[in-house]
Amino acid sequence: MSSHRQDLHKNKRIVIKIGSNVIASHDKGLNEARLSEIAGEMALLRDAGHELLLVSSGAVLCGAEKLGLSELPKSIPMKQAAAAVGQSCLMWAYERLFSAYKFQVAQILLTHDGITNRRRFINARNTLMTLLEHQVLPIINENDTVTVDEIKMGDNDNLAAQVAHLVDASLLIVFSDVDGLYSEDPRLNPAAKQLTLVESVTDEIEAMAGGTNRRGGTGGMLTKVQMARKVAAYGVTTLLLNGLKKGLMQKAFAGEVHGTLFLPETTRRSSRKHWIASSLKPKGALFLDEGAVAAITTNGRSLLPSGIAAVDGDFEVGDALRCLSPERKVVAIGLTNYNASEMMKIKGCRSTQIEKLLGYKGADEVIHRDNLVVFNGIV
Repeated sequence: MSSHRQDLHKNKRIVIKIGSNVIASHDKGLNEARLSEIAGEMALLRDAGHELLLVSSGAVLCGAEKLGLSELPKSIPMKQAAAAVGQSCLMWAYERLFSAYKFQVAQILLTHDGITNRRRFINARNTLMTLLEHQVLPIINENDTVTVDEIKMGDNDNLAAQVAHLVDASLLIVFSDVDGLYSEDPRLNPAAKQLTLVESVTDEIEAMAGGTNRRGGTGGMLTKVQMARKVAAYGVTTLLLNGLKKGLMQKAFAGEVHGTLFLPETTRRSSRKHWIASSLKPKGALFLDEGAVAAITTNGRSLLPSGIAAVDGDFEVGDALRCLSPERKVVAIGLTNYNASEMMKIKGCRSTQIEKLLGYKGADEVIHRDNLVVFNGIV
């Protein structure tokens, strides 16, 4: 038993991705029997203290059945129509199946732009984190009714990677209809060998994955390996499991070797901080007092409005801001929860005064420590 397998249970926040091929019945529509089993397995993880998010395909599949289509639609307008019809059906199934385990669910529909746009990134993250705090299971899908071909994410594989990054998950579990990554397609070559551990996704590994597709989805093994490579840069481990087989998550968390485990390249924290520091152009600056500088650089705290002496720039929620010390030294860069106009009103005030000053309250923190890169401290 490898130490990597033994440590799976230590992952606190987990994104689970279920593809259409796992939840599709042999005839039409959803395989509710298998979905019920998955709900039970996820409830066990929740009871063990894990925070879970579910990325699920299936809206188009459900819609095609309700519309009486003999096959899955191929045109974008018809796919979008099927998704519009099927999304409520999919969520109703999840609502019923998870309620049997006293697991409350919430629907989140995202688009690619909704994740890459900085303001929407922060809003989506805040919503998801609040749901987790209340022990609600976010069920996330691509908003197929409004997306177009240029921004389709590929059977939600890329969406799952983005969500893992969005919430700082440490583990991504992908349910597919195969046992894992093989040296060759096992359906074409029965002698193909399964890879149980991938320490680094190289170009050779991607070439090995190929690009096979299956009924109901647009994401083959290649997109899953590319997804594992992407999240590895965020410090996220990926576990690819056969979602058609019952109980594999619990067995994997017990240390048994199932599926293919893709190891991360870096730690989650440093990867996220590097992304904020290197990829975003600051739109403004916050001038901090000495107490605030000490709080974020030495104590690892979030930045509160009380520590802000002055504000510069025209910025919106989610923009990157420089944080400067009284000596005008840049001590941090972070993503703001308030725009420039709001910041001018609440600077120097306590968090308890925000609602009175603005008429509403978005967050206690001006910049949460998870969205703050400190250049001279422990964060």
